Parts: sequence; structure tokens; C-alpha cells
Amino acid sequence: MIIREARPADAPQIAPLMNLIYDEMELTDLEDVPGPDLLKVITAAYRTRTYLSGAATTVVAEADGQVVGVAFGYPGERQDIVDDVITRLTAQSEAFDEPLESEPETAAGEWYLDSLAVDPAQQGKGIGRQLLRALPVYARRDRQSVIGLIVDFENPGAMRLYERMGYEVVGTQVVGDHDYYHMQLEIGKPISIAN
Repeated sequence: MIIREARPADAPQIAPLMNLIYDEMELTDLEDVPGPDLLKVITAAYRTRTYLSGAATTVVAEADGQVVGVAFGYPGERQDIVDDVITRLTAQSEAFDEPLESEPETAAGEWYLDSLAVDPAQQGKGIGRQLLRALPVYARRDRQSVIGLIVDFENPGAMRLYERMGYEVVGTQVVGDHDYYHMQLEIGKPISIAN
């Protein structure tokens, strides 16, 4: 298993994994969007510099040349920049009645783990745990000392994983029609980057 930053060529393998999250969220804005059209938009997003190594970072778990897991995150103050990618791509797609607008999920002062997904056929093999262990490097690189995330009240398996990895509940919030726990992990001082 290799944990590494994603490349544009990974986008077609990342998209179906991220689509699992969209399915779980049951967003009403996506009810009438055909699956292939949504996958096309997600794939395009994960080919952008913004998603791969710009405002956000995408990290993949690769096994036997295949992407089997993905983590996507960014400093909270960059959420508008990151969300603008999907808004712009959905505005350009005829499959969307109107551009997809995201709700606020994070805040300044934390590196926000927006998404974590593992191929269902590969779950239970520690892939999610390995991705979570890799994230402090990227958070510190972005000069953050806290990683934050939200987890659905109805996803106790994910909640247990995050708790085992040291995340603690710091609040709750509503996104779409779902209630989420807001969890954080203190990771210490950001690395300093020499000029």
C-alpha cells in the first residue's frame, strides 16, 4: 500500500469513491442529476490544481496500481476557493439545473478533512486509518495545528475510527438534512518552511 498525493491521472478512480459520499449525504440538489454527469464533474474537479496541490490537498491510497482510498482536505479559510471549483463546473454542465452551492462546513483555524472514502471492496483493511495517519504532514505544511472533520450521526463506524485515531467531538452542526458531529485532532505545531 502506498499513500501519496494524488495526480490528475487519478481523477477517474477518485470520482467513484467521492460519489459514495455524495450518495450518503442524500443532497436534494443532486436527485435529478444523472450519475454519469455527476461523475464527470467530480472527475474534472480532481484534475484541477486547486484540488490536487493548490488550495486543497488530495491524498490517495494505492494498491496494485489502483486507487483504493482517498482523503481530501484544506485549511478552513480556503473553503470558498475549494467550493468555487464545483460551483463553476456544475454551472458549465447542462445536467445541473443550477450551479451546486456548498454549505459552510468548517472554519478558519483548522485543516478540514472534507472527505475520506475507501473502496467498499477494500474496507476493513486499515486503509482509512493509514490515510488519517498521513494527514498531519499536509495540515502542518499548510501551517495548521488542528485537523477538523464532520461525521454523520448515523455513521457510528466512522465515528469509532475517528475516536480511535484521537479525534474528539467539539460540537455539532447540520449540513443538508443531516446532523453531524464536528470533531478535531490537535496535531501540534506546524512545520516551518525556510525561505
